[in-house]
Amino acid sequence: MLYRKIAIIILISVIAMLSACSGASTSEKIYDHLEKAVTLEEAFEKQQDEIVKLEKKEQELYSKLINLGMDEFDKIKSVAQEAIGVIEKRKDKIEVEKESIDASKEEFNKVKELIGELEEEKAKEKANKMYDVMMDRYDAYYKLNEAYTQSLKLEKELYSMLQKKDLKQETLTKHIKKINESYKKVLEANENFNTYTEKYNKLKKEFYEAAKIEVKYEEEAKKKNE
Repeated sequence: MLYRKIAIIILISVIAMLSACSGASTSEKIYDHLEKAVTLEEAFEKQQDEIVKLEKKEQELYSKLINLGMDEFDKIKSVAQEAIGVIEKRKDKIEVEKESIDASKEEFNKVKELIGELEEEKAKEKANKMYDVMMDRYDAYYKLNEAYTQSLKLEKELYSMLQKKDLKQETLTKHIKKINESYKKVLEANENFNTYTEKYNKLKKEFYEAAKIEVKYEEEAKKKNE
């Protein structure tokens, strides 16, 4: 079992709307929903560092376990139980993360009806593409969440197995192989999710330009303050 950092690309947020074209009330409403959806993902973003720390902690425990001999079986059981505790904490973080995405999706869905009210065809075209990509992004996240949750289940089973004195090496090897295969799916799902996030960030910028909504992006503001 190898520790793998799952790199998550976060949605680009807008600090403030500076101006909007005359009569662009529909665009402004869409803007409000889009930026609220980003805000609702803040809890998702906050979980990332904590999850990485917990993954590192578990890897340290796993490394400690494989260096223990059977004459230290009580120690093996203690470390394995601690590792299960870390997995449970990771599971809690993943649940908070999913709740954040669920809330973001519910808010984002509010733009669907508004898109049809846009008068500028280019803005409407960009908005429809943006909407479709974001919905694909949500679907990609749920697949990532499912794959990661399955990996946690397999890891928990591993630490339960390690607490058995009659555990056979062949059984252990097969289970570790399952975990590694499971994390391959996690990495693939993560890459897919990140791809859709990048596409959405690009399309959101293009929509704001087409709708003549002038905004200041957080990343740009940070550069100016450096």
